[in-house]
Amino acid sequence: MSSRYPEPINPTRTSIGWIGIGVMGHAMAGRLIAAGYTLSIYARTPSKVAALLSLGATLAASPADLAASSDVVFTMIGHPSDVQQIILNTLLPSLTPNTVVIDHTSSHPDLAKRIYNSALEKHCYSVDAPVSGGDVGARDGKLAIFAGGDYDVVRWLTPLFDELGQANYVGGAGKGQSCKIANQIVVGGNLVGLSEGLVFAEKAGLDKERFVEAARGGAAGSMAMELFGKRMIERDFRPGGFAEYMVKDLGMGVDVADEGEAVVVLPGAALSKQLFAGMVANGDGKFGTQGVITVIERINGMGG
Repeated sequence: MSSRYPEPINPTRTSIGWIGIGVMGHAMAGRLIAAGYTLSIYARTPSKVAALLSLGATLAASPADLAASSDVVFTMIGHPSDVQQIILNTLLPSLTPNTVVIDHTSSHPDLAKRIYNSALEKHCYSVDAPVSGGDVGARDGKLAIFAGGDYDVVRWLTPLFDELGQANYVGGAGKGQSCKIANQIVVGGNLVGLSEGLVFAEKAGLDKERFVEAARGGAAGSMAMELFGKRMIERDFRPGGFAEYMVKDLGMGVDVADEGEAVVVLPGAALSKQLFAGMVANGDGKFGTQGVITVIERINGMGG
């Protein structure tokens, strides 16, 4: 880092900007405010940030205004097209030298590399840092953070990441996004397997709660079961992450290969993507990913 940052990040010295106040972003921004940081927030729908403003955040008039006044800018938005529009086209032209952009959006590795190179041209830094852990992890500060970019920059950001969860440095620009895609391949498979296990248990006449309690201590136990087993049983499909985003994430693994790299054959991920896409086709794309059980139920004539 440059001499502009002679001391560690400190709530009284570091200006934070935040864009993206969905389920995850709202909880994550709230944790930084609770830690003493003052956040400038931009939201297309200002009413969504009322609770954060009451805690001391300020509302920026535009992404450009936010960028110009921040030392560190966080983004947690929707799709790669949003990332390109907000970061590449709007934020980067307005950054002052040595500003750091942290993109928590699950996006494409190649886009993360483009942002990294464009930031360097502005004498700034970028870190692609998608997360895993859902709304519970965001609320409790226990997210897994997959950080790609310059190691020294990621290390400098540690005080901020520590408020959100555990940062894992996984390599250069774009590697954070590649790590998240690999993570989603595993998560998608776990959720499909859990859904099928619960549907089978019900068809076999088992009490589903007893099944989960019995299985959680064995090889079938997983974080997916801990986070989503009870929600599936109770038909709680409130989103920590939207099902339509899982389709996006799995698609980046199944459908896209980086230029110059071999295409990876992922039959399980392809099936998972198809099942989550079935949720979207059924009008349930805004359900949480645990709602994939409804697709398995429909296949088995259980109504969904």
